[in-house]
Amino acid sequence: MRIVLGVCGGVAAYKSALLLRLLTEAGHDVRVVPTRASSEFVGRATWEALSGHPVTADVFDDVPEVAHVRIGQSADLMIVAPATADLLARAAAGRADDLLAASLLMAHGPVVMAPAMHTEMWRHPATVANVATLRARGVHVLDPAVGRLTGPDSGPGRLPDPEQIAAYALALVDADGRARPQDLVGRRVVVSAGGTREALDPVRYLGNHSSGRQGIALATAAAARGAQVTLVAANVDLPVPTGVEVVPVGSGAQLREAVRAAGATADVVVMAAAVADFRPAASATAKIKKSADGAGLTLELVPTTDILAELGHDRLRADQVVVGFAAETGDAHGSVLDHGRAKALHKGADLLVVNAVGDGVGFGTPDNAVTVLDGAGEPVLAAEGSKESVAHAVWDAVVLRLRP
Repeated sequence: MRIVLGVCGGVAAYKSALLLRLLTEAGHDVRVVPTRASSEFVGRATWEALSGHPVTADVFDDVPEVAHVRIGQSADLMIVAPATADLLARAAAGRADDLLAASLLMAHGPVVMAPAMHTEMWRHPATVANVATLRARGVHVLDPAVGRLTGPDSGPGRLPDPEQIAAYALALVDADGRARPQDLVGRRVVVSAGGTREALDPVRYLGNHSSGRQGIALATAAAARGAQVTLVAANVDLPVPTGVEVVPVGSGAQLREAVRAAGATADVVVMAAAVADFRPAASATAKIKKSADGAGLTLELVPTTDILAELGHDRLRADQVVVGFAAETGDAHGSVLDHGRAKALHKGADLLVVNAVGDGVGFGTPDNAVTVLDGAGEPVLAAEGSKESVAHAVWDAVVLRLRP
């Protein structure tokens, strides 16, 4: 895929070198277009060495190529990181006074801008209006991160992490460089991810191997398709997507409460988290000690609330689409798909995503292979590949079930 990375002047420009590395190592052809001011922070040699392309900020360089037309015209995706208040203003006004601004006017694919500036500049009415204008035109302007800024200042204005920017931007296009549909604009989506933990005592817990990777991919894909997304994250250590509201939880009870609260106004609820089926009947208030005589320990476990079945049979909204996940292993009683069909009939969800799990399969891996069943247990689709591509396949099936 052909990507243009615009870099504006600011201390955060150094982070764009890592963003460039992430994009090129993922196999993409990246051309860097810096502003003149950015050279005060990162020089041309760095961009040329990391991208393998010549770099200029001037529309009058390489005139025979007509660079100010060709660069934006040939890009499948454009990312500006950091995007300064000045660049946002020039882009909103449609100016073409340097190579980056001119290239933005020629862009035909998705455009992502990741602002970085002081809090007062981000909150200034002029910047707020410029961001609103760009978003109304379809530009994906990310909210800046909150934290330490230049000097002693702190607040919203930090450049999001390069990993977050890359994940968000790449989710906007498919493997062939085509823009993803914006078919979730105006929709509210809740996605649960990760694995719950049920406390045995203050030190130990019952848990599972879920990393939350598939749930995060689903949240990222939904945001890229225009949805307002809440991610209920159970013990997830992976970077969470930018532009997504994150609600951290620990236990199954906490996850249920958070999903029900966020899902009350949601068009879609996706239960991708691996929720414990059992919890200890009682959690010890002090650490359980190992017996000196080597005696074993017997635990009494009780069932947890079946959150998916609850959502499926008692909808938070009458027109809500509910999607469940079933991580299964085959056994003497049936195959992975047999167990998935039984769950589909029992849970009451509109769709059930069934995948095999085990040693090195499903949990914690970058790829997945799933079969999506409808509420009657009939196959709707099968998807295999990266968890990001599986996420988009699931959303393709969900969109068909959303009411206008």
